[in-house]
Amino acid sequence: MNEHFANGRQHSVGAADADRWQPVFDAIAEGSGARERERLLPFEQVELLKQHRFGALLSATPVGRFRHLYRLAIGLGAADANVAHIFRNHFTVAEQYVRRGSKGRIAEWRQAVADGAVFGLASTELGSSPVGGNLPKTRLTRDGDGYRLDGTKYYSTGTLYADYVLVRVATPDDVSATVIIPTKREGIEILDDWDGAGQRLTASGTTHYRNVRVEADEAIPDDAETGYGIGYSNTQAQLFLTAVNAGIARAILNDGRALLNSRPRSFYYATSEHPSQDPLLQQVLGRISANAFAAEAAVLAAADRLDLATDARDAGLDADDLAHDAALAASQAKLVVDELAIRNGDLLFELGGASATKRSANLDRHWRNARTLASHNPGSTKAAAIGAYEAVGTPLPSKGFF
Repeated sequence: MNEHFANGRQHSVGAADADRWQPVFDAIAEGSGARERERLLPFEQVELLKQHRFGALLSATPVGRFRHLYRLAIGLGAADANVAHIFRNHFTVAEQYVRRGSKGRIAEWRQAVADGAVFGLASTELGSSPVGGNLPKTRLTRDGDGYRLDGTKYYSTGTLYADYVLVRVATPDDVSATVIIPTKREGIEILDDWDGAGQRLTASGTTHYRNVRVEADEAIPDDAETGYGIGYSNTQAQLFLTAVNAGIARAILNDGRALLNSRPRSFYYATSEHPSQDPLLQQVLGRISANAFAAEAAVLAAADRLDLATDARDAGLDADDLAHDAALAASQAKLVVDELAIRNGDLLFELGGASATKRSANLDRHWRNARTLASHNPGSTKAAAIGAYEAVGTPLPSKGFF
């Protein structure tokens, strides 16, 4: 199959599946603004996606896995950015440890993903050094033929809704490792204490692990084949956040169109009696539309690079250059898409005027959510890394988030 034909098939398959998922996304979109305003956690919406096995997309899609995933992530982000964000860590675990893995309870985890289970993540610890990587304070201690887990994590996005959680730990031998365990296990406490300006329903808060039993085959050492041992392994997680912001840009277009057509009156010196026929307001909506289009295009272009790197790695080929190329594209997309989504959030109020700022409308959630997502990794660091590469060929950092 030549590359042109393969890409054409990839796009047609993705478009058909996106249409299949749209009714699910429409159901999730219903009441999304009110849920966020009233802090009603979206357990029902996450359960709907579990029932449809949304979390199995990476293992179930034969062609263009990441392009297909991010296309749907944009659609889900347009429906509810909180719900989309909840699945970000899941797909990282599903790809790096489940689809590609061979260690631990791999058969159990693969079946769980296939059945629609969600995997959360507990990696970050408050108070750790902001520069460089450090051994986690969350630790395993030996307990017979297994371990006991103790520690506290923050930014545990999605774990409150998850069936399993991946925890980054220090082993008794003082090396970093990964533990994957059920979230209902005794000794695990998951708190909804995230108080950010945006993404308020993602439960991106604290998880406590107090004397939690961990079996020997639930602990996975770092290596060069999976997870944190792979160079540029975080590209997919960073691009997923960018896809959610592209979804927000599209959500703003949808809300902007509805807002303009529902306005009963216009500004005092408006050029038309009906707001929807005012060329100045139409111009604003046109900018919002163009921004949403560009945001989606940037994400999908970066996804194509990630698919090339992933396919090469799956074939046993040297994928280092392709992985760097994908990381570069994802970093470039972040800088552009974040700006477009935030700008759309501002432009929305050019369409609606002061009445659009009512708390009952909750239209400000789009700007808050986009700004919060953009803050996860500093754009200035991304821009500096891209500039260093363009100027003198310095490779982008290959580990961690930058």
